[in-house]
Amino acid sequence: MHVLLTNDDGIQSVGLESLAQACLQRGHEVTISAPATQQSAASQRITIDAPLLVREVPWKGAKAYAVEGSPADCARLGPRLAEKPIDFVFSGINNGENAGCAVFYSGTVAAAREARMCGYQSMAVSIDVGSTEPMRMKLARMAVEIAEKLQPLDWPRMRMLNLNAPSLPPEEWKDLRICPLSDAYFKDQYDRRVSPRGQVYFWLGAGMEMEPHRKGTDLDLLEKGHVTLSLLGGWQDDAAWLENVF
Repeated sequence: MHVLLTNDDGIQSVGLESLAQACLQRGHEVTISAPATQQSAASQRITIDAPLLVREVPWKGAKAYAVEGSPADCARLGPRLAEKPIDFVFSGINNGENAGCAVFYSGTVAAAREARMCGYQSMAVSIDVGSTEPMRMKLARMAVEIAEKLQPLDWPRMRMLNLNAPSLPPEEWKDLRICPLSDAYFKDQYDRRVSPRGQVYFWLGAGMEMEPHRKGTDLDLLEKGHVTLSLLGGWQDDAAWLENVF
């Protein structure tokens, strides 16, 4: 396959390097289109009022480009920067899980979603904070093997994959589980403060406290040590309940 790699942690991300290595080791051709700087929590923003500056960066075995734009910008531009048609798009490996409600904020997931909306099969790949290179490489190889198995299939329109792993030694990982997203939401609070000049301002509180997770959802299974795979997106599966209301 000719794969496009992107992310939201930026072109210098160690997770991007792990994913590129895994693809190259499996004999795939790699093109990289990643943000020039950190773009976490950028969601699916695209740039409409400024030029997207692009520079090629050295990368052994691959063509790589740093884009002065969002993750979604990179997913859009990648196929135009590539010298051959793209067969699959990976976004990651993100430093931090992208599970549950976090998928709606994640630039990593947004880049994969944007690629899928543009017609490319795609997968977001993330691991909990504190990962080591052996953890990232095991997840990267797993992601590539999943893509190799599923890429020849006819995917549901607009549907993308979301792969997550816990930050545990690889030998402690439990089996891969296909599961839905958790609908537990963050319990963040804002701290109200006043500057020395009397100006009121707010800081988003530290920590990631959340509501309880439903059993069998991605966050529940990740806490138990499983690797999780979820199918995201689509337009028509959840409309039936509205018909019952009206």
